[in-house]
Amino acid sequence: MADRVRVAVLISGRGTNMVAIAEHKRRDPDRAYDVALVASNVPDARGLVVARRLGIPIWAQSHKGLERREFDMRLDAALREHRIEAIALAGYMRLLSEEFVAGWEGRILNVHPSLLPLYKGLDTHKRAIMAGDEFAGCSVHIVTSDLDAGPVLAQTQVRIRPRDDAESLATRVLEAEHELYPLTLDAFCRTIRQEDQESLQT
Repeated sequence: MADRVRVAVLISGRGTNMVAIAEHKRRDPDRAYDVALVASNVPDARGLVVARRLGIPIWAQSHKGLERREFDMRLDAALREHRIEAIALAGYMRLLSEEFVAGWEGRILNVHPSLLPLYKGLDTHKRAIMAGDEFAGCSVHIVTSDLDAGPVLAQTQVRIRPRDDAESLATRVLEAEHELYPLTLDAFCRTIRQEDQESLQT
């Protein structure tokens, strides 16, 4: 596909969703995005090693000792240097500053391990089990300044089994994320490119 959207994937750990996004693109080159950068606030994050092996450019800097706004300014500069057009948060364990989110308004996606608006924040699997829910799942949403509150683009349900604990449920939800996130990112990037083309015609 011509003129793909240049995506940066932000990680803090293993980067399994980053790998799913990259592999999805490798299996089908006609996807609407290219993973142009993997960035992390953890310089020794395992996902950065994987990104190097996949031939993806990386950027890493510790956030320690920096105010949130200062760190996000440095991250923003790196993204713009790499001509990034959209951002996919994939296990990025930092809250983004309001200024950063505003600067990338409508261009940041996140995958969250619950069926939003249920269970924003942490410990989602334990909370779903304790509530006696029949289903858990994952959601891909647009990031706004309010935590896990942006428009939901897609969801996948995962049935909670009688013997599930938080760990076993988390494993199956993560598998669902690996399927849902690349497909949703692809559709999102197609919309971005279409909107860009329409704006040039007006």
